[in-house]
Formats: sequence, structure tokens, C-alpha cells
Amino acid sequence: MKLNDIFVLSLNNLTHRGLRSWLTILGIIVGVAAVIAMMSIGAGMSSQVEDQMSGMGTDILTVSTGFTMAQGPAGGFEAMRERFNEEFSRGAPGRGIIEQETDDPALTYTDIYAVSQAAGVELVAGTISGTRVEVWYLAEEVSLTFEGVDPAAWEYMTTLTLASGRFLQEGDTTNVVIGSAVSDMFEQELSVNSQIRIEGKMFTVVGILEESGTGGFGNTDRAIYMTNTMAREFTDDLEDDEFSSLEVKISNPDQVDQIIENIENVLYASRMVDEDTKDFTVTSPTSMIETVTETMETISFFLVGIAAISLIVGAIGIANTMFMSVMERTRLIGIFKSLGTRNSEILKLFLTESAIIGFMGGLLGVFLGLILVGFISGAGLSFMGGGNMMGGGLTNTSVAIVTPELIIFSLLFSTVIGIVSGLIPARQAAKLQIVEAMRSE
Repeated sequence: MKLNDIFVLSLNNLTHRGLRSWLTILGIIVGVAAVIAMMSIGAGMSSQVEDQMSGMGTDILTVSTGFTMAQGPAGGFEAMRERFNEEFSRGAPGRGIIEQETDDPALTYTDIYAVSQAAGVELVAGTISGTRVEVWYLAEEVSLTFEGVDPAAWEYMTTLTLASGRFLQEGDTTNVVIGSAVSDMFEQELSVNSQIRIEGKMFTVVGILEESGTGGFGNTDRAIYMTNTMAREFTDDLEDDEFSSLEVKISNPDQVDQIIENIENVLYASRMVDEDTKDFTVTSPTSMIETVTETMETISFFLVGIAAISLIVGAIGIANTMFMSVMERTRLIGIFKSLGTRNSEILKLFLTESAIIGFMGGLLGVFLGLILVGFISGAGLSFMGGGNMMGGGLTNTSVAIVTPELIIFSLLFSTVIGIVSGLIPARQAAKLQIVEAMRSE
């Protein structure tokens, strides 16, 4: 029996079984569609996180108060949370700011001086992370978070860029720089030299930043930046010489671990602590990216594992269908063998049928999966405000990403599942004796 004859005969058998064949294929369709959707969502989530965190700058470290023994040499969850507060909590009112209470001494000018003496450090600046303030412009009010920066260092340390105007300079006590999305929050668009009122104090907008696309726990595009001097007036828990955190620009990102160790050593002396009483954390964006990437990979694996259960159910359905097919065609198998059909050809016949079921289920599952991905992406982008996560954080990144490799893998995997599921029934059919098969009714 030629391969072409085997293929045609297998198609005819599946066609004559009609509804049963489609119900079996349906199990594979659901499984493949679920895998496509889950893996695409996982890839999209990973891409979003990488895009958000890539804007931090690998040559910028953050020193913050508080320490947890679970964090390891270059960060950890507590350090990551502190860094996220610094980078991402400057945005949409009431969204995603993680408050962390600590009794550890605040960072001061003494710590800035100490860190600046560490080998590998180029520049150190204190920052003040504020809570929400009421901002007025032409009788309109919005609630925004603010960030206090050191004008002398900010321009050289930030990864943000200007769309118009300039960065803050020394003496800009009544001037501010705003994120790209702030002006769109008012009916009358804000521009450079516009006057705004923050908690009753008048300020002049001297710069507007380019859209950064960073988000997660907030949004840098919806933040207001002012000098540390003015930021302290809106902050109740910091003294005149205290900062929320320190930003540290290093000379060589490839030596980040050694530089972190150098910074820790000078801070031990500055803050009169040791490894057991450590009350600060030095965070590296590189280690954070690695940690978050590993977490996202774990989540993606978990999602695919859930979806794979559907494929297992589909595989059981194929096996059941093929067993029934062998039972129903036992006499026909006997006739084939009496006419000289070899066992290997009988095996190929049933394996081809199960492979077709798997392939057809995979093909239709890919189409259904693409529809689901499109729906999820559309719903997710609408939920996040036209592609912006948490108020504009994600601008050009899809919620789910489908790659050609994923489609090819899904088709091959579903076909292999079909073959494996039909292997035992096919072997059973091939081993039937002619006499016993011919006696079957």
C-alpha cells in the first residue's frame, strides 16, 4: 500500500466518522489555542517588563534606607520595591505606590560625601520621592506625584530626555519640569513658560520631557520634577539635610558588583553599622532586570503548564477515538491482511489518522489562538488606556506577542501528540491475527 493510498484512506475514514472526528479534533483545538494564548501573554509580559526597566540606566545605582537579609549581594525584593518606588511611582494618582515604613536613619549629606569617595563612583545626588500633590492650571485641578532632584546632577544622571525647554538648574526654586503626559491632563495644553500652582505655590514650567514609556508601579510621564529644596516643603517626614534615596552614577557597569561592595564599605563607616546591623540597600538595575526576567519566565512556564492540561485531555480523546476505530474496523483489518497488507502498513494507516487529527486540531487551534490573542491584546490595551499601562506606562508594547516560532512549534507539537496518542491503538491493530479479525462482527 502506497503512502498516498494510506493518506487518502485515512482521510476517508475520518470523514465517515464525521461528528466523532470533529469532537476529537476540538480537544486539540482548545489545547493549542490555550497554549498559543498563554505563551503569547507570557512573552508580552516579559517584553513589557524589559522595556520598562531598560530605561533605568545600567550605570546608575540607587542607595535607599532599609535592608533585608533575603536580598543577596545586589538587591532583592525589598531593594527592588524601593527602586520601583523611585522609578515608577511618579504617576497616575492613587496607582501602584508601595509605601514602606522604616525606622532606619535617613540618608544625609554625610552619606553623599561618603559614597562619592568610593572607588568607581563618578557622581552622587540625593533625591526626594514625594506623595501626591494637588496641581492647578487655569482653574483645573489634578493630583500628581512629584520628584525632588539635584539640579546640578540630574541632567547628567537621568535617562529621561527633553521634548522642549530645559532641565532644572541651580536656583530654579520656583521652576519645574513635567512629564510628557501631564499637559494632556488639562483641557488647555500646558507648554514651556506656563504657570501652574502646586499646593498653593506658583511654579513656572521650564521643560517638558519626551515620552518615556516606563511604567509598572506608576509613570514617569505623569510626574512633576522640582528641586530638592522645594520638594522638602511638600514632604513631612524628611529634615533639611535628609533624602529619600541617593542616585549613584558609576564609571564602569561591568564592575557593578565590585563598586557596590566599595559603596557598602564606605557607608558602613559613614553610618556606623556593619553587615549585621546594616540599615541601607544598594540596588543595581542589572540585578533587578535579571530577577524580574526570571520571575516572568516562571510565570510564563506556569501559564503554559495550565494550558498544557487541555492538550493532555485532547490526547486522551485521540487515543479513545483510535481505540474505538480499531474495534469498529477489526473485520476490515482482517480483510486487508488477507489481501497481503503488511503489519507496518496497518500501523502507518492508523498513525496517519491520528496524525491528521493532531495536525488539523493544531491548525485550527492556531487560528483560534490568534483570535484570542487579538481579543486579549485589544481588551488589555483598552483597559490600560490605549496601550499605556497604569496611566500611560506602556506605549508601543503589545499585551501579547505571537512569533512564527510559536506557531510552528504548536503545529508540530499537536501533530506529535496525535501520533503518540494513536501509537498504542495502531500497534494493537497491526498485531491482530487474520483469523481472529475475520471472525469479528
